[in-house]
Amino acid sequence: VLPQLCVWYGECGVASGDKRYNCAYDGPPIALPEDGYDLMQELCPGLFFGNVSACCDVHQLQTLKNNLQLPLQFLSRCPSCFYNLINLFCELTCSPNQSDFLNVTSTIPYYDPILKENKSSITELQYFIGERFANAMYNACKDVEAPSSNVKALGLLCGKDVKDCNATNWIEYMFSKDNGQTPFSIIPIFSDVPVHGMNPMNNATKGCNESMDDSTGPCSCQDCSIVCGPKPQPPPLPTPWLLFGLDAVYVIMWISYMGFLLIFFALVFGVWCYRRRHFVSEYTPIDSNIAFSVNSHRDNGKITCGERLGERFEKGLRMTFTSWGAFCVRNPRPVILFSVVFIAMCCSGFVYIKATTNPVDLWSAPSSQARKEKEYFDTHFGPFFRTEQLIIQAPNSHPSTYSPYPSGADVPFGSPLSKEILHQVLDLQDAIVNITASFDNETVMLKDICLAPLAPYNNNCTILSVLNYFQNSHSVLDHTIGDEFFVYADYHTHFLYCVRAPASLNDTSLLHDPCLGTFGGPVFPWLVLGGYDDDNYNNATALVITFPVNNYYNDSRKLMKALAWEKEFINFLKNYDNPNLTISFSAERSIEDEINRESESDIGTVLISYTVMFVYISIALGHIQSCRRLLVDSKISLGIAGILIVLSSVACSVGIFSYFGIPLTLIVIEVIPFLVLAIGVDNIFIIVQTLQRDERLQGETLDKQIGRVLGDVAPSMFLSSFSETVAFFLGTLSTMPAVRTFSLFAGMAVLIDFILQVTCFVSLLGLDIKRQERNRLDILCCIKSNEEMSRAQRSESILFLFFKNLYSPYLLKDWMRPIIIAVFVGVLSFSTAVMHNVEIGLDQSLSMPDDSYVMDYFNQLSKYLHAGPPVYFVLEEGHNYTSLEGQNMVCGGMGCNNDSLVQQVFNAAEIGSYTRIGYAPSSWIDDYFDWVKPQSSCCRVYNTTGQFCNASVTDPSCTRCRPLTQEGKQRPQGKDFMTFLPMFLLDNPNPKCGKGGHAAYNSAVNFINNKSDVGATYFMTYHTVLKTSSDFIDAMKKARVIADNITETMGIKEKNYRVFPYSVFYVFYEQYLTIVHDAIFNLCISLGSIFLVTTLLLGFEVWAAVVVSITIAMIIINMFGVMWLWGISLNAVSLVNLVMSCGIAVEFCSHVTRAFTVSTKGSRVERAEEALSHMGSSVFSGITLTKFGGIVVLAFSKSQIFKIFYFRMYLAMVLLGATHGLIFLPVLLSYIGPSVNKAKTRATQERTRGTERERLLYF
Repeated sequence: VLPQLCVWYGECGVASGDKRYNCAYDGPPIALPEDGYDLMQELCPGLFFGNVSACCDVHQLQTLKNNLQLPLQFLSRCPSCFYNLINLFCELTCSPNQSDFLNVTSTIPYYDPILKENKSSITELQYFIGERFANAMYNACKDVEAPSSNVKALGLLCGKDVKDCNATNWIEYMFSKDNGQTPFSIIPIFSDVPVHGMNPMNNATKGCNESMDDSTGPCSCQDCSIVCGPKPQPPPLPTPWLLFGLDAVYVIMWISYMGFLLIFFALVFGVWCYRRRHFVSEYTPIDSNIAFSVNSHRDNGKITCGERLGERFEKGLRMTFTSWGAFCVRNPRPVILFSVVFIAMCCSGFVYIKATTNPVDLWSAPSSQARKEKEYFDTHFGPFFRTEQLIIQAPNSHPSTYSPYPSGADVPFGSPLSKEILHQVLDLQDAIVNITASFDNETVMLKDICLAPLAPYNNNCTILSVLNYFQNSHSVLDHTIGDEFFVYADYHTHFLYCVRAPASLNDTSLLHDPCLGTFGGPVFPWLVLGGYDDDNYNNATALVITFPVNNYYNDSRKLMKALAWEKEFINFLKNYDNPNLTISFSAERSIEDEINRESESDIGTVLISYTVMFVYISIALGHIQSCRRLLVDSKISLGIAGILIVLSSVACSVGIFSYFGIPLTLIVIEVIPFLVLAIGVDNIFIIVQTLQRDERLQGETLDKQIGRVLGDVAPSMFLSSFSETVAFFLGTLSTMPAVRTFSLFAGMAVLIDFILQVTCFVSLLGLDIKRQERNRLDILCCIKSNEEMSRAQRSESILFLFFKNLYSPYLLKDWMRPIIIAVFVGVLSFSTAVMHNVEIGLDQSLSMPDDSYVMDYFNQLSKYLHAGPPVYFVLEEGHNYTSLEGQNMVCGGMGCNNDSLVQQVFNAAEIGSYTRIGYAPSSWIDDYFDWVKPQSSCCRVYNTTGQFCNASVTDPSCTRCRPLTQEGKQRPQGKDFMTFLPMFLLDNPNPKCGKGGHAAYNSAVNFINNKSDVGATYFMTYHTVLKTSSDFIDAMKKARVIADNITETMGIKEKNYRVFPYSVFYVFYEQYLTIVHDAIFNLCISLGSIFLVTTLLLGFEVWAAVVVSITIAMIIINMFGVMWLWGISLNAVSLVNLVMSCGIAVEFCSHVTRAFTVSTKGSRVERAEEALSHMGSSVFSGITLTKFGGIVVLAFSKSQIFKIFYFRMYLAMVLLGATHGLIFLPVLLSYIGPSVNKAKTRATQERTRGTERERLLYF
């Protein structure tokens, strides 16, 4: 046996600061004094045997303990990793066999003043280490996580990026003098065989999947990938449904369409041949001279009970409206006065008017899951902070290259990372910090409202900026170490260290500057740099600066202060000018500000749009027979009165609901006047034009004539208005606030509009006709015209004659009708095929005006940002953290469950491209367990008072929180757990203890019952970068799936608390999870109600109601086709428009259908022709032209939302409505319309017998 020999013993001269050299000594090991036994047993239990002879004294053991503090705090999560590391250092410091593997290569003389003798200080030595040992130690440690900074611990301890770190360069770095910890150079030499007569140190090691002793288990899956088993794999993408290699829906619709055409044309051809053979049919009278009513054949048929009921209902409606119309014309003043009083009473509700601009209230229902979760988060942890953000580029600067000293590959640096640019950006940042705003005669600065996590110890604001690596200081940025020949270290060196170890308090270059931000927390590189590739942060092409500002949960005064400062912040940046910097920016209030500015700028567009419609209506209503009678026959004043009635009905609706405290929204203000104008003006045209075409019967007074005309057309108006009202009111069953308020206000406005039209407008119409008959001028009704007028004669407008003589007969020709059916069914098939491809969501940038500074910010955001929004996994109140079982369900370190909360989020981050979770979660509980370990210097208390004693305090009365026994090394449980947790959450990180939880977890833990229990807590991570609506929706869906899975595996479902994810954007995007269901529900309810009301009001004509419903359904489906073609996504705005197009479609279809059912002509084709010529012209001039004028103006709006959701959708709505109502519907009725109601025919004959109308109707 070779004798045991040392190479050193004791400490000699000072190396630098408080670091000392060891004394050279080549004798046998010396017995350790008893006061060193505790230390030896704690640090190097393997050497604690016999008389404890070692090559180190107590001072050296103490130095070893101090130097191991940082690795201990980060690596002791994985006991076997730390065991191997401590083995390496114990053998170096104290091994009795030192001379086997240590070789001193350089010493300097030293005179010991106490012992008064000459010694030698060792300044360099070689350490021979087995390669097997080195690799095993590295493999046991490479996966260990640093929970608070979401990175691997070796990134903080290797001096390199984790991916470049390996066994040799890690050990070389720990033993290098340059790391700031080692007093002299130790040169590791790696070999498994004896070399230069030395036997390398090759002690036994433990793998991270092995237990160190009976009391500890293997490392957790998070810290040791071998324990985990295979890496999770994302599930395969769902395979698309294909037929013949094409989208299955397209193929099915194409085949169905072809099948339909075959059957349809076969039927048409068959009927045509049959008619040719038999010649006479219901369709073709043999000769047009045989002009008698075909009805005379049918009258012999029995009248069914349903027909009689329908006829009575029809008669009841006609009689009611006839007598009502006559009454209004006879008593115009009381009717008009009553109407004005009613409008005034409704409008008195305006004093209670409230408008909602808060986006949260607009888009998410108070009862929705996301809203409840937001409330829970805000009440337990405080609301998510307000974000002010800048993205800065340096367009005139060029990338540079940095050559490290003394050797190493060149490192490229992106253009904004040059020192000059960084100084300019720091000036800008300081200027922003010094912005002052005033509110209520107080000055507000950033420091009054910013997030300062360490206040009151440290009042520095959180500023997430690359300049916080340099403590936001020009002098630190300029700090360099070097001589006249070389620069050893400068800002490049510091930057490269800090992006790897953002939580470090001391960079390991010669600069020894901290990386931790001035606010006491780490600045993660992915939050402050943009435009780099992989993890090469030095290639960044943009800097991102974020100022988090406190958001106040119900303190409006403090909130107003923040808003005032944000306003100044925006003004400052709008006027900031520096040719070297390009800045895109946004404040928390920006989006709301810009939406408001946009609404104001669009008021002009909307007003012009209405003016165009007003002018058209006033002119089109009059029917002028000669130039000289121009001012007598025009109906400008009546037109204006009609429009005022329409707008009054909107005002009444707003007033009534404001009275009940229902707030207005932007959508209501923008959409409803448009809708009511479409419906209201149509009714006005129908009344006026029918009256103009009517001839007064002999002995009939004006009131009787208007009453009779109203009896004919009011049921049709009542049908359309009432079915729209019911459809809208049922729309309030929707859960989406925007749709619900729209439906409420719209339903009421349409109802009031109808009531005012059949009262007030009829009275005004009577007055206007009297004026016309007395030859008084329009508007200036006191002046009389000289042009005399023969008795009021019927007049038919050009449009009516065009419809009657050209359009209707041509449209219903035998060869034309099949073509129209084929084309419309083709368009329907196309729309059905593409419906499922309509995108869901609302791109944020669409809500901004074209010229907004926020647009620029959104563009840069998607280009440069590398981290998505933060996401918090919240564990609700009710969990027991003090029991071992409860801890294991949550934590991610050694001994924790493999399906614990932290572990599952960690697994999700492994497949971030699928789960959209970007990083491992920061876990307060794991950091707390590392902090409280007795081996670390973090958790100490004054033995006199029991108060907490920070690691940086040197006071002999500070003792460990927990004893260094087997029991003390276990995790704290029960009362112990709660005693030290508040201390951990108040401890600020410092160089002796980097694990203090104040900065990272201050708000993550909620105490209850007077700090005797833990309530709700959260574990934070980040989503991956989210750019489009579908990314946000997907991220939210996946996070919820993960949280539900955690709740499931923790087995806490029955215990009434759960895990849920919370991110600031969930409230806005939750609507899209159910929007397809909402859209189907709302549109089906509208269609169903329209069907029921139509059936009822057409006098129980079920088949006619079916035809109307089919046509409206076609219009809606075609709207989806247009949305796909024109890139309009499905969201709350477009859903409101779809519900509205249901309403407008009723206008286009119901009047023609009703005219068809009451027509008493013989064949379906003739009835369709009559219905189209009578109602078609009014519908065309009333809605199509009116709306067309107004819609075209919207195309010139600044706002993209207006252009896309209003101009495009309204245009589609009107064009589809007009083509279906005036082309498709008459043709459909001519094929499958309901047959003539015999009871109605007889009643009409009875009513008109012996008058000249009989001739008009039947001959």
